[in-house]
Amino acid sequence: KTSLVRALTGIDCDRLEEEKRRGITIELGFAFCDLPGADAGGGRLGIVDVPGHERFVKNMVAGASGIDFVMLVIAADEGVMPQTREHLEICSLLGIRHGLVALTKVDMVDPEWLELAREDVAGFLAGTFLEGAPIFPVSSATGQGLDALREHLVTLERELRPVRRSDLFRLPVDRVFTMKGHGTVVTGTMVSGSVKVGDEVLLYPGGTLTRVRGLQSHGGPVDVAPAGRRTAVNVQGLDVEEVQRGDVLAHPGTLFPSLRWMTRLTCLSSAPTPLKNRTEVHFHHGAREVLARLYFPDRDKLAPGETALCEVRFTEPMVGVAGDRCVVRSFSPLRTVAGGPVLHPLGLDLRRRDPEFAARLALLDGLPDVPGAQDTHDAGGGGTPEAATMALLRLAGSAGARFAQLSVLTNLESKRLDKVLQALGAKGQVFCFDRDERAYVDAETVRRLGAGCLARAAEFHAREPLKPGMARGALSAGWGR
Repeated sequence: KTSLVRALTGIDCDRLEEEKRRGITIELGFAFCDLPGADAGGGRLGIVDVPGHERFVKNMVAGASGIDFVMLVIAADEGVMPQTREHLEICSLLGIRHGLVALTKVDMVDPEWLELAREDVAGFLAGTFLEGAPIFPVSSATGQGLDALREHLVTLERELRPVRRSDLFRLPVDRVFTMKGHGTVVTGTMVSGSVKVGDEVLLYPGGTLTRVRGLQSHGGPVDVAPAGRRTAVNVQGLDVEEVQRGDVLAHPGTLFPSLRWMTRLTCLSSAPTPLKNRTEVHFHHGAREVLARLYFPDRDKLAPGETALCEVRFTEPMVGVAGDRCVVRSFSPLRTVAGGPVLHPLGLDLRRRDPEFAARLALLDGLPDVPGAQDTHDAGGGGTPEAATMALLRLAGSAGARFAQLSVLTNLESKRLDKVLQALGAKGQVFCFDRDERAYVDAETVRRLGAGCLARAAEFHAREPLKPGMARGALSAGWGR
């Protein structure tokens, strides 16, 4: 795999001495190549070389979280390995839908064996998102098949240029190091938004404030780094020890650390046992891995092949955006068992005794897997951005939600979200109750609060008929419960 990347790019992704000695990838490696024939602005492709060994799957998840398509590398002389199956399942859980297969080491097998290997790979891919994907027999040693592979990469780069719906800047950190004369440098795949030199940024979830001193993208300095590219950020005033893999760089006030997320979890058909309530797991999101427990609000367990709402409770705060993908691995033995999209990353208070419990679950279940999708097929859970925004405000209740929170919950570009809120406001379906904070509440909550206010006032006048009115503090003490 690493030899193939080197043959395509001229870059050796194995940096560590241990990797070279053992002949396996341990840490994430990064490379890029210029694609001949690609037009200006899109002619450079970033490559993340992830570990293939089963002992380093957590590193593989960290690297695969930001990619747009996958190149599955299978050696012709060995065929499909157990970790190949797990890697493909992880890619599926991460929402990756496109890719190709590189069948390597073809110079080491005879034509009959190569044909058998191709048939084996095609059978393995049946029923997966790579079913029918092109299989390229290649040799990193002789160069056989590399030109055809490069041509297909050009095609994929053109066809699959990602649509970044959100302008919320996020850079999950997958590597941190010190560069002499510059200080601390963090790297990652820019998930969304952009950042420029001089910007003030925050390291989440800890909340350490810093500033961008310099930027590099694909090996060269840049003034502005856009979404979708491998980016190195030289940060000011931070020591290496203050940054961990999985931390997220973002602008201040744009992300919200939480100990609880609501997800739509799918238990893999290959999982050996059902996932029970309170199961302790390894939870992977972006480049971070944390311990967590799973809670299913409408069932006691999730059987293999089933999908359901799941509240994930973490041992440490996490930051995420609706539509992000997560991967769940069993605590022991370590293996991938589930995953799916994040529906609500701000921590909902769900209680079975709440009379609105069933209605709140229905609102959650109707949220889309892919926020911002225009139709129910793409949305996964159904509904337009307007419907999703209304559901999120109903879930927020009388506390409402600020614009920055709605950006995280809807994953919409800020101008698009503003238009959605204006359209809903014009219809009388949402109200802005704090223009400075840009805080919103839905019409049903306003109606309920108004009725409660009048009922409390009527109760007061019935009890104290001679008093002209009640103090504001007395009114608010029980209003809105």
